[in-house]
Amino acid sequence: MRMTQFIQILTATGTKDSAERIAKSLVEKRLAACVQVFGPIVSIYRWKGQIESAGEWLCLMKSRKNLFNDIIRAIREIHPYEIPEIMSVPVLDGSEDYLAWLESELKEEEHDTGC
Repeated sequence: MRMTQFIQILTATGTKDSAERIAKSLVEKRLAACVQVFGPIVSIYRWKGQIESAGEWLCLMKSRKNLFNDIIRAIREIHPYEIPEIMSVPVLDGSEDYLAWLESELKEEEHDTGC
């Protein structure tokens, strides 16, 4: 197995409209090649000392590790939650043709050209 430079990012939000707004924004900015929106789902969590339950929509994004900080900023700009879930997991491997497509749809890597 080989490690790749790619990641999957997760965030959840309270409405389908909000999830689709996040998805479209990230794809338009070429920060994500693809965002899948799942829902509705049920999340059970502790918030401010209370056990809560909420219906949510989950966004699963495909991107590259070096874009993660830009993705965090882009999600925070439009996400309605006080503290949104924004987590990434590494893509350990994938089919060559899918990974090539993924790379082709993302913002180009910036290379350090020195002084």
